[in-house]
Amino acid sequence: MYKIKALIIQNFDLSKQNEMNTTSFLLLRLAIGASMFGHGLVRLPKLSGFSQWMVGTFEKSMLPKAMVTPFSYLLPIAEFTIGILLLSGLFTKPALIGGGLVMIILILGSCLIENWEILPSQLIHAAFFAVLLQFAASNTYSLDNLFFNK
Repeated sequence: MYKIKALIIQNFDLSKQNEMNTTSFLLLRLAIGASMFGHGLVRLPKLSGFSQWMVGTFEKSMLPKAMVTPFSYLLPIAEFTIGILLLSGLFTKPALIGGGLVMIILILGSCLIENWEILPSQLIHAAFFAVLLQFAASNTYSLDNLFFNK
């Protein structure tokens, strides 16, 4: 009986579990950061064209052009900035919240133009942001940890 208990305790090493949590968090943070960074990076050099495309896409929606146009210019900047912050692990919690808010806006926009095909991708991104925010305590491999957790 004691051998079984000792074996269970030996195999349930919390330090290994914490190490796996921090590694998992890092991988997820880098994945969503790379996605956001990539979305912003490819749109920034062609910002005017991207804006024209987005305004055209929302032309028949209930949103006025006066709302769509500024958002179409801000979106790539937000994606790029959120991506950089998540890749570096700097200001991770605000970046995750910002990313989640961007996704909520994009989901609403997709619904308004009835673009149902893009919703799964946006919902997956939103889920990534929510899960990472829930487990932000595992953000060990980051500039946040280096600069702010002495």
